[in-house]
Amino acid sequence: MSSMQLDVPRITVGLDIGDRTSRIYEVDVAGRRLREATVPTTRGALQRYFEGHSHCRVVLEVGTHSPWIARELLKLEHEVLVANPSAMYGRRRRNKRNDQLDAEFLARQGRADVKLLHPIQHRGIEGQLHLAVLRARDQLVRSRTKLINHVRGAVKSFGGRIVGCSAEAFPTRAMDDMPNALRPALTALIDTIRDLTRRIREYDAEVQRLAQRYPEVQRLQQPAGVGPLTALAYVLLVDDPRRFDRSRDVGAYFGLVPRLDDSSSSQPQLRISKAGDELGRRLLISAAQYILGPFGPDCDLRHHGETIAQRGGRNAKKRAVVAVARKLAVLLHRLWLNGESYEPHRLCLRRIA
Repeated sequence: MSSMQLDVPRITVGLDIGDRTSRIYEVDVAGRRLREATVPTTRGALQRYFEGHSHCRVVLEVGTHSPWIARELLKLEHEVLVANPSAMYGRRRRNKRNDQLDAEFLARQGRADVKLLHPIQHRGIEGQLHLAVLRARDQLVRSRTKLINHVRGAVKSFGGRIVGCSAEAFPTRAMDDMPNALRPALTALIDTIRDLTRRIREYDAEVQRLAQRYPEVQRLQQPAGVGPLTALAYVLLVDDPRRFDRSRDVGAYFGLVPRLDDSSSSQPQLRISKAGDELGRRLLISAAQYILGPFGPDCDLRHHGETIAQRGGRNAKKRAVVAVARKLAVLLHRLWLNGESYEPHRLCLRRIA
C-alpha cells in the first residue's frame, strides 16, 4: 500500500464497490463535485476509467473485491486508501444511504482527513493466496464438525450413542455403534466425513510446506499450544510486525480487547470487540484454552489466566481464556520482532530476583 500523502491530491475519488457495478464520485480540492459515474466491477472497466485519469486519491471500503481493486489502482500510480467501515461508521450506519451517497461520503471523507477513514493495509497477493489455503482447510474442518454432530444427534434420537473419539476415528466408531435401521440414512454422511478427513490431512501437509517458507513460523511455535497452523496464520494475518507501534496493539487487531464505551463516570464492562480476522482470533483462543487446560504447561501465561479466573464473577473462566489469548498475541509479536527465545517463567523469575 502506498504511503499516505500529507497534501490532498487535486482530485479525490470515492469508489463504492458493488458485486456487479461500482459507483464513482469525484471532488476537487475545494470539495466541488467534478463527476459521477457507474462502471462494471471488472478489471477491464476499472482500468479503462482510471488509466487515463490524472493522479488522484481513490477511497474505497474494505470488502471482497477491495484487495484486487487496490492492487490494480496502485499499478496505475494512484494513491489508494482502503477504509474500515466498522471503525468509520461505528455500530450504527447512516440512516440515509445508497450507492451514490456512499461514494460521495467516501470522497469527501478522503478529502477532509484520511484518519476519519481508519484506513487498513491489504497484505500482498502471495500472503493472500497462502491464507486462502488456511481458510479452505478451516471450512472443511467446520463442515466435518457439523456432520459429526448431526450423526451423533441422529443416533441419540434412536436410543443409541456413539462413544467419544477423535474426528479421524469417528467413521469407524460410528459404523460400529450405529443402529442398523439408520445405516441407509447415514452411511453417505459417514463416507463424506471420511473423505473430508482425508482432504484435511492433505491441507495439513500443505500447511507444513508453507510454514517452511516463513522462518518466523518456527520461532513463534516456542510457546506451548502454538502449532504450525496457528503460527502460520498469525504470520500471514499480521503480515508486517512493524505496522504496530506497540506490541499490545496486536490484541486489538485480533479483536481480543473489550469494546470501549466510557462516558463521564460510566465505565461499563463490555465484551471484546471481535474486530479483525475471526480465524486468527479463534486459533489464539484455542491455544489459550490448551494453556489453561489440564495438560497445559506451567508458565507465565497460565499463571496470568489462573489469577484472572480466581477473581471469580460471571464468566471468569471465559475472561481468563481471552486474557491469555490477548497476552499470547502480544508475546508472539515480541518474539517475531525481536527474535528472542521464549522464556516461559520470565515474569516469575523477575519477581524472585
